[in-house]
Amino acid sequence: MVKQNPNKTFDNILRVLESFPEGASLADILETLVPPLAKRSLQRYLASLLKEGRLNISGSTNSRRYHLRKAQDEIDASEVSSADISPAKDPFLGSSQLEKLIPLSQEALSIQSNVRRPIQARRPVGYNREFLDRYRPNETYYLSESIRNHLFEIGKSPDGQRPAGTYARQMLSRLLIDLSWNSSRLEGNTYSLLETERLLELGEAPEGKDSMEAQMILNHKAAIEFMVESAEQMNFNHFTILNLHALLSDNLLRDQRACGRLRSKPVGIAKSVYQPLAIPQLISEYFEQILDTASAITDPFEQSFFVMVQLPYLQPFLDVNKRVSRLAANIPLIRGNLCPLSFVDVPEQVYVSGLLGVYELNRIELLREVFIWAYERSSSLYSATRQELGEPDLFRLRYRSFISMVVGEVVRASLDKQTAVAVIKQRALENVAIDDRAKFIEVIETELMSLHKGNIARFRLKPSEYDEWIKTWH
Repeated sequence: MVKQNPNKTFDNILRVLESFPEGASLADILETLVPPLAKRSLQRYLASLLKEGRLNISGSTNSRRYHLRKAQDEIDASEVSSADISPAKDPFLGSSQLEKLIPLSQEALSIQSNVRRPIQARRPVGYNREFLDRYRPNETYYLSESIRNHLFEIGKSPDGQRPAGTYARQMLSRLLIDLSWNSSRLEGNTYSLLETERLLELGEAPEGKDSMEAQMILNHKAAIEFMVESAEQMNFNHFTILNLHALLSDNLLRDQRACGRLRSKPVGIAKSVYQPLAIPQLISEYFEQILDTASAITDPFEQSFFVMVQLPYLQPFLDVNKRVSRLAANIPLIRGNLCPLSFVDVPEQVYVSGLLGVYELNRIELLREVFIWAYERSSSLYSATRQELGEPDLFRLRYRSFISMVVGEVVRASLDKQTAVAVIKQRALENVAIDDRAKFIEVIETELMSLHKGNIARFRLKPSEYDEWIKTWH
């Protein structure tokens, strides 16, 4: 019998199962599979697919049927990357509304539509080496010249000629909270902005939260501090990326020895038909190629986006790959004293769809549009000039009176941060449309964190009320 390519055989078996929506018996698969397989060989392939979490089985031994795994099924955490784990269901999330914030091109919308089809309708794919090979630093560009120039203009700072990391150090306390919270939020973390601030500044975790969520946020803080403190030496090399992973994954992996090490066993991607590489030698080789390519790129924004595309696509680590890519994307920005990328307001679902477009289609358009929009939001947050010249926030205009009322309620009642979080969420549940709740809570928390005697008149507060409140708040 002619020796068969294992990857093609897996694909053939999955295609056969696509034609049996109610599940297929072993006999069904044997009869339908082309080219044919011996029964024992087929059983071994099916066992491998089951172990990888790509199939379900039903029925007793004599009536067993194999099914393609449905999108909502979970894959064993020990063998699955968190690349596309959905966030916990939360009454404050209005993802459909959040997604409307990002104006998407027809190309991006087409990718989004494709990767959101039922998983059974998407063809399984593996790692495509050509996707990396065909990129030539400073010849190939994911970002056009006009986009790179635009991002530079909105992200440049007066500290451009000063030592690397100067700009980030000046705003470190704000960056620690924003990037830790937003990057964790994109992993499904349910901490609010105020809860994150309280954890990072006081070390206090709210009751009822999973300890893993606190660990995730604290790991981000440690990783960001490492990047800023080492800005002048920071580069795309083994030391930097492996240590970023070690810091971000600390106390989160079942096997602590996997922290800061390239993986040596297969992983799967939940809710995706993409199957990452499983051969350790190739993972190491392509990881090296990604770092060499990134180091050779001269434009900081092209460097940043290249890493956001290629690192998670390779899935070099057992878990925490997306988090590593998001922080690594900030390396050239911090080093160049450019505005950092904190992923403020980025909707989790459209970000995941952008990654799936890379994983399953090797298409970057959707993720690129998310990246550009996210950088524009980050720049407007950190640039005092842009804040002064920017257009009025329509959301704040719509809820202006209610925002003022809730901020005033928190201050006049002298609420501490933990109590304030509960009150803000309750007011949002009672009075704010479901699609606007997450944004409303963030606005209130941001206003409270920015409150000082020079701006309390906006909320009709008296200095005495502020003085009494600030004692409890801190």
